[in-house]
Amino acid sequence: MIYIIYTVLLFNVLVVIFKFFEKFKIDNLQALIVNYFTAAACGYFFSNQNISLSYFLNAPWLYHAIVLGFLFIVVFNFYAFGTQKVGIAVSTVANKMSLIIPVAVVLIMDSSDHLTISKSLGFILAIIGIYLATTNNGKLSFNKKYLWLILIIFIGQGISDSIFNNSKDYLQEGEDMQFFIALFTMAGLSGLFILTGKALKSRPKLELKNILWGILFGIPNFFSLFYFLEALKIYKTTGNTSIVFPLVSMGVVVISAVIGIVFFREKLSKGNWIGILFALASIAVFSL
Repeated sequence: MIYIIYTVLLFNVLVVIFKFFEKFKIDNLQALIVNYFTAAACGYFFSNQNISLSYFLNAPWLYHAIVLGFLFIVVFNFYAFGTQKVGIAVSTVANKMSLIIPVAVVLIMDSSDHLTISKSLGFILAIIGIYLATTNNGKLSFNKKYLWLILIIFIGQGISDSIFNNSKDYLQEGEDMQFFIALFTMAGLSGLFILTGKALKSRPKLELKNILWGILFGIPNFFSLFYFLEALKIYKTTGNTSIVFPLVSMGVVVISAVIGIVFFREKLSKGNWIGILFALASIAVFSL
């Protein structure tokens, strides 16, 4: 449980930092690219093995890292685009609801993980909690022509989480850091590719503040995924991998709501409060 708590707290650190991106007019893509290379550097710093190109090319998890790195930057860009076209609430619901996909994959593919009555109750409470906590009194409205965008966010995030979970089965003892080096490097390179494409049209200016905030974002980002992977490994041994995803999502929803109220003076609707109660009930069910 301690690794889930670490993951939730670090994810919320990322949420807070991201709020400052808008305040200080940080270029999201530039900061994200720096963030991923910073996270890769963290993996290198904490690695206790010699690293060579041949090692990575022969690693059984290399394809997982490549696909994940690509998905990380692509899904986030679609999420950012979604907040502009269909709103933050709709994009957040699509992103959070995507936990259905990795949970379903685990329950189907992992013979040690079974759908029990208590898990079913926890999942239902989690879905209701996410919806109510991230919408305005349970109401969502958006231009139907952007339904494809919502589906991409939902499916993309779900596939990303599923692959991330599956990658743990290919990692040998002590290979976590090498995996993160490859994953974050690929994400950074994918970001550079996208930035290059944009530069051909608008020639964005590289600013020091984007680099500094990217570094600040990259360090907790590295540790959040490190602890998330550790949580998945531990719960795998007890046949409960499927509950990690809703526990993390519920924890992020609840803590981010508290942070929003205390530090950013955000106001929650009655529906939001009900959603938070459902989220807490879900956490209680899974914890027990």
